[in-house]
Amino acid sequence: MMPRVAVIVLNWNGLADTLECLESLARLDYPDYEVVVVDNGSTDGSLDAIQGRFPDATLIENGENLGFTGGNNAGLRYVLVQRADYALLLNNDTEVAPDFLSHLVLAAEANPTVGVAGPTIYYYARPDLIWSAGGMIDRSRGQTRMIGLNEQDTGQYGTAPREVDFVTGCALLVKRTVLEQVGLLDERFFAYYEEAEWCVRARKAGFKIVHVPTAKIWHKIPLDAREHSPLVHYYMTRNRLLFLKLSGASWRAWLHTLLAEYLRTMISWSVRPKWRHKQVLRTSMWAGVRDYFFGRLGHWDETLVESCC
Repeated sequence: MMPRVAVIVLNWNGLADTLECLESLARLDYPDYEVVVVDNGSTDGSLDAIQGRFPDATLIENGENLGFTGGNNAGLRYVLVQRADYALLLNNDTEVAPDFLSHLVLAAEANPTVGVAGPTIYYYARPDLIWSAGGMIDRSRGQTRMIGLNEQDTGQYGTAPREVDFVTGCALLVKRTVLEQVGLLDERFFAYYEEAEWCVRARKAGFKIVHVPTAKIWHKIPLDAREHSPLVHYYMTRNRLLFLKLSGASWRAWLHTLLAEYLRTMISWSVRPKWRHKQVLRTSMWAGVRDYFFGRLGHWDETLVESCC
């Protein structure tokens, strides 16, 4: 008998992507799973459309945008109540291989110390180009990065599960015992860095984090998805500092982050003529640093970026 898995798909005004994601989940070969759609207050008709097309899916309505962390935590609380063996966080803008969940669960079941597992994630527009093969943390610099980012898949990561520092929340399988011992996502992040911090907590509790190369999904993320978004720059800037604090980063990591990266970047974007178009991003970075030190965490109104620039 295979463990029961609750697949949590978070939706916020992403109806078309969510329906395509659910269609791909309907083709899974895994014998015992439930699809849980968590809606973060969508206004695009998502609720009726999802219920109509996928009546067997469990639908949790939050009524407002609780972000990646709050939305997924609603699904994780459901998992704890229902006593599912695993929860799988899955971005709604993904499509999955029919056997990906089987590979993830088999890898997790093969080793009782494995608490979190993630697949190989490819770009949807470039199906053989890797977006993530797990993640690593450079503790001396306070940096996190995707392993395999923008690499052609030539089999360089083998077929056996391999230990990594974290896996992205885009597709993350977690055992219920991890939820019970480590807790849920930290909602102060709202979005970005939350899964890395969660995996750090899990590792400190004695669980291993693994990338499963044979489990494959495709993510509808552009190659330059984060480059031009003030809101992403804000959350990535602020939440990296929160991550440093919660993960117990060294003073060297703090200095590198604040001086070698943040300060140097903001000065460059301020004084060099070729970076004048980065003014909005510079302002959102400054807002992220300021808000961290003033304790303004959680959700940030996107209109504040526009009004301050």
